[in-house]
Amino acid sequence: MKKYLAEAVGTMVLVLMGCGAAVSLGCSNADPETVVGTSLAFGLAVVAMAYTIGGISGCHINPAITLGCLLSGRMSGKDAGMYMIFQVIGAIVGSAILYLLTAAAGLSGTGANDLQANGAGTIPVWGGLLAEVFFTCVFVLVVLGATAKTNGATNNFAGLAIGLSLVLVHLCCIRYTGTSVNPARSIGPALFEGGTALTNLWIFIVGPLVGGACAAGIWKMIEPEK
Repeated sequence: MKKYLAEAVGTMVLVLMGCGAAVSLGCSNADPETVVGTSLAFGLAVVAMAYTIGGISGCHINPAITLGCLLSGRMSGKDAGMYMIFQVIGAIVGSAILYLLTAAAGLSGTGANDLQANGAGTIPVWGGLLAEVFFTCVFVLVVLGATAKTNGATNNFAGLAIGLSLVLVHLCCIRYTGTSVNPARSIGPALFEGGTALTNLWIFIVGPLVGGACAAGIWKMIEPEK
């Protein structure tokens, strides 16, 4: 049970800190400095949690990572299901705390993901879906490679590598979807924000899960021999 609770706590911190930074900074594609700040917040939250709960649960704090680990044969179906449930619970708790804070401060939003506006209107559904699939695939592939026991000593620095890769993914993907690459991170904020964030929520569930599955397939093809 401790590892499930650790996943809930880790996901709560990720949502509170990452989405909290996005709201506090007023993250906007028109202001590059807010994009950089938000990207760093998400990456640093992952690094912090990796070295806090990594030895307890592995610090997935992301259903897409959990799915990648399941398909890679690193965990059982029961554990994967429980991880995902507690990740979503943690994300909802983190979003609830953020909602209370922003309401008290007169701010709006919970950092929910949505299709972003561009010069021609709004990113189309297929564009947002592809962005989430591709960038999640890259992110989960880094996780699988950095934590693999067959991949030399890279797992000694896994937390840092994973956190920095999440910064990179956010810098590239915020322009399209606000960057989810994590269904739990999207579910929590969308429940409190509503509107199109809730209507388009399926994109940020399906896209990352497909991306995580693709990453597992790629890793199986390139994984070093034991």
